[in-house]
Formats: sequence, C-alpha cells, structure tokens
Amino acid sequence: MSENAQAAYEALQELIGQQPVAGDWFEVTQEQINAFADATLDHQFIHIDPERAAQTPFGGPIAHGFLTLSMLVHLSTTIPSDFTKLDGVLMGVNYGMNKVRFVNPVPAGARIRATAATVNVELKGNAVDQTRAMTVEIEGVDKPALIAEWIGRTVFA
Repeated sequence: MSENAQAAYEALQELIGQQPVAGDWFEVTQEQINAFADATLDHQFIHIDPERAAQTPFGGPIAHGFLTLSMLVHLSTTIPSDFTKLDGVLMGVNYGMNKVRFVNPVPAGARIRATAATVNVELKGNAVDQTRAMTVEIEGVDKPALIAEWIGRTVFA
C-alpha cells in the first residue's frame, strides 16, 4: 500500500455522511439522443422519431436511459468540491455500479444535473474505491431521472 493511497483513504472518509452536492444544469438535445442512438445502434422510435414518440405516454422523444447514465461522467465534473488535491494520483477509472435505477424518462430538450454524496470509501492496496450516491434530476420535475451508486477507483503511486 502506498502512503498516498492511505492519506487519500483517510481524507475521503471525512466525506461520508455529508449532504449531497449538486452540479450544473445541462440540456439533453435531440441531436445528442440521435448520436447516442447511432453509437449504440439503439434506434427505438421513442428516442429518434418525434412524431411517433408524441403519440406515446411520453408525449415526445426521450433520452436513452444509458445516455442519462453515461452523462454522469460529464455531470459529475460540474459538482463543486472544496476537497483538497490528492497527492500521487496515477489515474482514476470507473470501477462499476452497485445499483442503477432509471426512475423517470428525460424528454428531449430537458435540462438535467447530478447530485453526489459519498457513501463508502475502501482502501484496495495502492487504490481507493469511492462509492457515491448519484441522483440525476430533471429541471422542474420532482421525480429524478436516475439514481445510482457509482464506484470510482483512484490508483496512487
């Protein structure tokens, strides 16, 4: 185990139990939804056909659930943090998800943002796993789009 990993583990432990912090709003456009459909070969009409999607209970096109999930990377970079820089970071990687729920569809043109709260920190040799409870909110809507437990692994020198 590296001293840097141990120091990061101890520092990150202090974040457990703090209130969730929200990031910036981000608009999910129809163009992004179409590009995601092309990238994933998921061309279901509820995502890419505004006329047919308007005839569904959604009332129009919606983002793919996995697009909303993928946006966590960008959305999380806008969440403010007063946390000090960690020393000796070699890299950070997505380690996985403990839980993901697509609670509410994101309509094309809606604005979303993420909130995050640290719920667990584990020391794994020269790495630290930080589990954060993530919520993706839709502007003006009470019910969130997505809830997930996201594990990020930071590897230290």
